[in-house]
Amino acid sequence: MVDGLRGVRWSRGVRPGAPGSRATRLELFYDLVFVFAFIQVTTLTADNFTPRGLLQCGVVLVLLWWAWTGFAVIGNLVRTDQGVLPFLAFATMGGALVFALAMPQAFRSEAGGPSGPLVFAICYFLVRAVQVGILGWLARGDPELRRRFLVAMGRAAVVGALVLAAALLPQRLADEAAEIGLRLLFWIAAIVVEYGAAVALGSSNWTLLSAGHWAERHALIVLVALGETIIALGLGAGFVVELPLTWLVILSAMLAVAVVAALWWSYFDTLALALEQVLHRTRDPQARSALARDAYTYLHLPLVAGPILFALGLKRVLGGTAEPTTQAGSLLPGGDLLVLHGGVAIYLVTLVALGWRVLRTLRWPTIGGVLLLVLLVPVAAQVPELVALALLTVAVLAVTVVQTLTDAPLRRQVREVAMAEQLATEAEQTTWRGRHL
Repeated sequence: MVDGLRGVRWSRGVRPGAPGSRATRLELFYDLVFVFAFIQVTTLTADNFTPRGLLQCGVVLVLLWWAWTGFAVIGNLVRTDQGVLPFLAFATMGGALVFALAMPQAFRSEAGGPSGPLVFAICYFLVRAVQVGILGWLARGDPELRRRFLVAMGRAAVVGALVLAAALLPQRLADEAAEIGLRLLFWIAAIVVEYGAAVALGSSNWTLLSAGHWAERHALIVLVALGETIIALGLGAGFVVELPLTWLVILSAMLAVAVVAALWWSYFDTLALALEQVLHRTRDPQARSALARDAYTYLHLPLVAGPILFALGLKRVLGGTAEPTTQAGSLLPGGDLLVLHGGVAIYLVTLVALGWRVLRTLRWPTIGGVLLLVLLVPVAAQVPELVALALLTVAVLAVTVVQTLTDAPLRRQVREVAMAEQLATEAEQTTWRGRHL
């Protein structure tokens, strides 16, 4: 048992995790809600493609992230597929699903049903309350853990008050635009409290039990975000049930797949493995918790936001190219172009930040790639949309290839260690199964 959990009184209802534990199937099941939620975010923002709509998209995405990361923390401490935890996870999934369903009315309520902002706020509050409640149960019997729980509960109470205050704003306090703006301010204040409290409390307020589990959970949610881009290829084009399949759609889809494949490679081929290995090697509990917080809780949020933003732009681009009236020489609207390039740039900048925070190296090819994406924006605005998407694809592929070649020594070392660990684990599991099964 790690030092931070020595005072926990365990029972059949909740069983402790282990330093070598990995993600459970229940946690993967929980992530299905966020597949739908990310689709909701891009769909709703595509229908409200304005600066305020993009801001609302960002706010909702951050709130979704906190709902997800709270469950990731719990899954790192206890076995979520044992005892009573599956039932609590199902309840949390229900709240998160309604939370996602209420997104279209998160900032203004429509007539003929319950208040959208209130449903949205209550579901978010309940999801966070269940997570804090589980931590409170774990904290019983240990003064230090109780102190941590009281701090977490105080933060949750403040955030809950802001969330509910946003939902309970009088409907006719101001005009509709001002009402939405006030709700946004309350939600942003809640996000500031969430992040600000975490920064102020530092890394001593929680314990990272399994580095492997923590890295795997965050890698899986990055996969979910990249998967949202693949889903946008079908939903954005609309040809499945509404519009004919055109050559513009096919070529655009192939280019988009190439971009997503490059984004996958740039993270999963070497960097994700290197991050996990450094986390394993960090033995000091506070240093490990700080690394886990900075590299994963904080920096994996923009790593998820980047592909979702790219998916938003892709949905709009494919929706336009699928229209029979769209000409092959049509130009991309400026907003679509900025979202496409911006989503990829956010992803690449985050990879640079991860490389510096964890490996203490600057990924110069990726930095150059970000600058190239910025320089390509005015060029892409003057060429047909298919050419603009092709330019983006070539730039991303070039950055990925050059960064991979630059990382060759690191890549060889990291992947050898990862393969050795995999083979050792498989051999141990094979031996155990041969004796007991």
